[in-house]
Formats: sequence, C-alpha cells, structure tokens
Amino acid sequence: RVGFAYPSNPARPILTDFSLEIAPGEKVALVGPSGAGKSTLFQLLLRFHDPDTGSVRFDGIDLRELRLEELRRHMALVPQDPVIFASDAWENIRYGLEGIDRHQVRAAAQAAHAVAFLEALPQGFDSFLGERGVRLSGGQRQRLAIARAILRNPTLLLLDEATSALDAESERAVQEALENLMQGRTG
Repeated sequence: RVGFAYPSNPARPILTDFSLEIAPGEKVALVGPSGAGKSTLFQLLLRFHDPDTGSVRFDGIDLRELRLEELRRHMALVPQDPVIFASDAWENIRYGLEGIDRHQVRAAAQAAHAVAFLEALPQGFDSFLGERGVRLSGGQRQRLAIARAILRNPTLLLLDEATSALDAESERAVQEALENLMQGRTG
C-alpha cells in the first residue's frame, strides 16, 4: 500500500496505494509507459527515497529498519545506462567490494560473456576504459555492469531496461549473461 511523490512535486503522486508481493526466486517484469513508476519502485527498493505512505519490505522487514549497507549488500542494479568509471576493467567490475581478487573478477566477467572483448583491448583487463566507458560499445558496458552484479552475488536483482538500447547481436550476448546472473535469484 505504498504511496509516493517526489519532493520536487509533492502534488503529483507517482505511486498511489501500490502493492506487490514477490516470492523468493520469482521473476517479475514491470511493464508500463514512461512515467508509470517503474524506476521509482527501484529507487524505493534501494532506499534512495522512502515511501510517503505504506512500507517497502524485504523478507518481511520494513526497509527503513535496515542499515543501507546491509540492505544494498543483498541487491544489485543493472541500469539501462550503466556507470562505467574512468579506470580499468578490474576496478569497474569489483567497484565497491573489498577483498575481491582477480580470479573472482575474471570469473564474473566470464559469466557475463565479457572476457573476450576485454582481452581484445590493448592492455586487456588493465586497459583504461575512458570516461563513462567511451572505449566500449553499449552491449559491452552492459556486460561489465552484469559482471559487477554477478560479483556482488545479490539476493535481489534489479534490471532497469538493461537491453532496451542495444543492437540485436549485443542484446543476444547480454540476454545470455543475464540468464547466468538470474539463476537462483529474485528479479
């Protein structure tokens, strides 16, 4: 029974009395026109905002009762336009995670179908990817984001139009990587 309006426009609710229950391991697609609240729901799940009314729960616990670090450890987001940092593939894939070695990063890249294109770069995984990943195609950036999500090993996977802007060949590679990522997860 969630209600939410952005603080910048409190008179225009995005969600009104919205309810949805997703069982562990279940896959759910939210479909609707732009502005219907799909991305807003992700923002509420990740606690970028809290609902104005009602509650968002994870395993029965109101998200407001969890520390952000604890909550986000169980979730991974693969956005439509993934953030790629001006560093190498190693750092981009293990971003935000401590104690991850190169074997783990490489295994995540393999599962995301990213090893071949990363090894083809001039310095392989050590290659500078450029601001926002300008040295990579859209499909390659998506597969890096998927590798990052695989490495996090999330309970809940959030895919925000992860293949919407890709050509057919890239979409096929990303879909295969997403199938690997979705196994045994709620999404």
